[in-house]
Amino acid sequence: MDADTLKSLLTLLAWGALFFLMMRYGCGAHMMGRHGRHRPHAEDKADVRDPVCGMTVQQDAPSAAAVHQGRTYYFCSRGCRDKFEASPDKYARTAPEGHQHA
Repeated sequence: MDADTLKSLLTLLAWGALFFLMMRYGCGAHMMGRHGRHRPHAEDKADVRDPVCGMTVQQDAPSAAAVHQGRTYYFCSRGCRDKFEASPDKYARTAPEGHQHA
């Protein structure tokens, strides 16, 4: 195998790897239905209140989350989540918002 053939083969492999990465993780993932976090669903766009401190949290990008009795609660920080997990019944009663799991 001469140098030009090897260079062509490596160029082809590099373009193939780039194509694979773009289809798997980039714009091609949207076309194939695997959009992951790139495009939030309509129900994920709502703002919710942190049950510990009352701060407004974007449900599609919380700093932390916890599940208690089948309901997901969203938090502004890990500290609030840790307080919630220490005594969830205390805070769960005051927080009607959260995403219900089916």
